[in-house]
Amino acid sequence: MGTIIEEARQGRIAPVVRAAAEREGIDPATLLPGIARGSITVMARGDLGIGIGEGLSAKVNVNIGTSTVKSDIAAEVEKARIAERYGADTLTDLSMGGDIREIRAAVLKGTTLPLTTVPIYQAVIDAGGIGELDADGIIDTLRQQAAEGVSSFVLHIPGHKTIAALRESERILGVVSKGGSMTAAYMLRTGKENPFIEHFDEVMEIARRHEIIVSLGNTMRGGSIMDGTDAAARMEREEHIRIADACNREGVQVIIEGCGGHLRIDRIPTCVRAYKDACPYPLFVAGPLATDRAVGHDQIAGAVGASVAVSAGADYLCAITPAEHIGLPTKEEVREGLMAFRIAAHIGDTVRIGSDAADARLSVCRAGLDWKGQVQHAIDPERIAEVVPDEGPCSMCGEYCAIKIMRESLSR
Repeated sequence: MGTIIEEARQGRIAPVVRAAAEREGIDPATLLPGIARGSITVMARGDLGIGIGEGLSAKVNVNIGTSTVKSDIAAEVEKARIAERYGADTLTDLSMGGDIREIRAAVLKGTTLPLTTVPIYQAVIDAGGIGELDADGIIDTLRQQAAEGVSSFVLHIPGHKTIAALRESERILGVVSKGGSMTAAYMLRTGKENPFIEHFDEVMEIARRHEIIVSLGNTMRGGSIMDGTDAAARMEREEHIRIADACNREGVQVIIEGCGGHLRIDRIPTCVRAYKDACPYPLFVAGPLATDRAVGHDQIAGAVGASVAVSAGADYLCAITPAEHIGLPTKEEVREGLMAFRIAAHIGDTVRIGSDAADARLSVCRAGLDWKGQVQHAIDPERIAEVVPDEGPCSMCGEYCAIKIMRESLSR
């Protein structure tokens, strides 16, 4: 058997493609042209397939993982389980503290969702720091993680020209991508090519063998709503598209990360359309946060930006929690961020793919003061079920419920 892309090009439906179509409620054959072209990816783990891209519902990823300051395996596994329980589509492990392999193994054992990693994180830790990092260690890390069963790699691919453009930038915050900064630091220290480009054939061999999706990391995303729309960001977009085309030719599925971080709200549709007009590949957006001033409430700022991004055509979101810019989130904050972004994804999808039928169903229940029906059709049924009455109007309006008043008045 070939890769998912190669099978699609032969008109054959891989089992995970069938599973992805079942989750969407569509004919699996309709996915094959998009998979072949690269506009749809199917992130697989075992028998599970998650479809991402053109014509499919926007998906939401949740980040978990330790840091060099705080490492608690049990807590991260619990966050991952919370994310799966409340509707995350995928997980990403960003661990850099403690036993990274043990953490990843525990997350894989404790969940069923596809898992993404940023391999350069572990490569830096295993090397003893950025200053000791070498390309062989980075590629070895890819091999190890692929063999362990991860579904996707985030690889940052800034070239020297993009880094040079960054030097000329007037950004407030420069580079805020941790993986991107590590990759760029390696290049600047050694004078060598980006390691993932220098060893592109090996990266492709690993991805093909293990059906790994290559997610091209958004190194030049903005750290402020004033940043992220400069020459460096435009050059990164061009690099992304060129590398994505190469991955697709090799039969390797690819996702492009762009328009993430912080981005002024009026610039979000323009940024998204620049990617979507230039290439077919699914667009993954981390955020974007539409204001820099929502510290402590960044899940709100991110959800606002994300709903705009999805309505403009973004395919895949990374949930932001209230702890963004502050520290590692609690499991409660993970749930809060996930729900904000599931709502954002749905709001965007009402425009992007016309998925407003569920809103109509809930509205019919609301008109009939049918609380059980409203719970059933809510994005977070568990939360609403805790607070709604069994019957009759809600406690805000009581006997002066507008719906009840007009229904009774019009029936006379």
